Amino acid sequence: MPPPPAARDRVLDAFERLLVDRGERAATLDAVAREAGVSKGGLIYHFPSREAMVEGLLDRLRARAAEDDELMRQAAEGVVSYFLRTSQGADTPFDRTLVAATRLRSHAAARETLAGVQGRWYDSVLAAVGDPTIAQMVMLMADGLYYNASAPDALASTGTHQYQADVDELVRLVAELVRLRAGDGVAGRDEVAG
Repeated sequence: MPPPPAARDRVLDAFERLLVDRGERAATLDAVAREAGVSKGGLIYHFPSREAMVEGLLDRLRARAAEDDELMRQAAEGVVSYFLRTSQGADTPFDRTLVAATRLRSHAAARETLAGVQGRWYDSVLAAVGDPTIAQMVMLMADGLYYNASAPDALASTGTHQYQADVDELVRLVAELVRLRAGDGVAGRDEVAG
């Protein structure tokens, strides 16, 4: 059995849960302390203010984004495949931190950090496909996959057609588009489809 997380991590985990489940207004210092199972004094020991807690969450997001970017760049299946597959709503620590940070959009630092994460993704995809328009297309595909995966109940209740994307086919089409744009007719770049 793994050891229980340190109090600082428990506080950040609790802050994330409250942001995701109930929104920013509900994530008060008192509520976070209760959710984390620590005293308010224990919370303040690690995060002397709410802004310090926000910065702690954003530090966590930056670290997890860097780890994810490294995984994406090293993925055997290729950058595009990894990026599109992980955009289908995986319930990972990185995803939870990312969603929690989106609830902090009233904070300039959160908006800046989220833009940095998106910029990191774009740079990795661009390096893989070698074309800014195709890279932007992949980014928009990922956004659509993420939205579709995160709102299936809402889409079903409105009668909107729900579908499961064939990521293999999307990756194949991106590789084909890379070949066409390059005008070489040779197999797509290794980073696209592994």
